[in-house]
Amino acid sequence: MKIVQKGMVEYQPTFEAMKAFNAARDEHTEDELWVVEHPPVFTQGLAGKPEHLLSRDDIPVVQIDRGGQITYHGLGQQIMYVLIDIKRHENLNVRQLVTALEQSVVKTLADYGIEGYPKPDAPGVYINGKKICSLGLRIRHGRSFHGLAFNINMDLTPFHQINPCGYAGLEMCQLADFIGSERADCHQVSLQLVKHFSTLLGYNVTNH
Repeated sequence: MKIVQKGMVEYQPTFEAMKAFNAARDEHTEDELWVVEHPPVFTQGLAGKPEHLLSRDDIPVVQIDRGGQITYHGLGQQIMYVLIDIKRHENLNVRQLVTALEQSVVKTLADYGIEGYPKPDAPGVYINGKKICSLGLRIRHGRSFHGLAFNINMDLTPFHQINPCGYAGLEMCQLADFIGSERADCHQVSLQLVKHFSTLLGYNVTNH
């Protein structure tokens, strides 16, 4: 698996690049993980209902093709996009991929002595009832794109403008709430996330 550290990139061109990558890949194309941060943007999933956007300001809203409702991306949130040819892996299905994404976050939190957990009825990772990581995937021709968004050290205020992931009153949290902003570093977290995810799925990784 190729790990691509993209740094801070705009959402729309990244979304288009994911679609282009999947459209162009063949059975020999190496799976990739894209590690990114985005400037402020709301993304609305396929099932997204407009009433979950509670107020508008200058933060753009982008309609996209993943599952789920509306969420927010901003600087200080670590995003990991998974571009995986699922059908090429004998022992991998969509549910197992979702579980691996959630568990990579749970294990990263455990590295900091924090207990996080997934919910069977609401994808993502939670701490004491608050959501720290959102998750959404699209599978096209057996190939995944989109992924997870892990709140590390960011301004959570824009989440108050939405019902996060379609849940009214859902509180969000971030790693900095538990370990302080000085230790909550996106780059360090990304290294741990990638390590845990790769180990869970049995990948050998190369960095680019």
